[in-house]
Amino acid sequence: MPATPQQQLVAKRRKARHYALQALYQWHMAGASTRDIDAEFRSDYDFSVVDRDYFKALLDGVVDDVEALDALYEPLLDRKLSELDPIERSLLRMGSFELRERIDVPYRVVINEAVSLAKKFGAAESFKYINGVLDKLAQQLRGPEVSAAS
Repeated sequence: MPATPQQQLVAKRRKARHYALQALYQWHMAGASTRDIDAEFRSDYDFSVVDRDYFKALLDGVVDDVEALDALYEPLLDRKLSELDPIERSLLRMGSFELRERIDVPYRVVINEAVSLAKKFGAAESFKYINGVLDKLAQQLRGPEVSAAS
């Protein structure tokens, strides 16, 4: 049975997050411009299976407002921001952006997707840390939604 349009969108967004994490990591580590990173990713990967607009929104949205995003989750950390692994930092930035800006995406989806990426790309137990920080942030940014889901 072919995938429904909703299932296709979910899969394309999942791939957009996957590539956005890699792009944000590259931006963080190498300092390349988002324009150059975007062009590189579009030429190196098959973007027919990616929600291109979502990828661009994540990449540009995080980079354009990185200080404000860091300020959202930094009080929830048990260590200094500078001590975070680059993958963890990129995931927390991306998750913070989605929780704050993409209210069309349920908070549980944001957290689950970040945890899934942490399991794939992060250190052994980083997914637990990402889950805990984003869960606390979701309570702050989306209190009514979190309460309604409880």
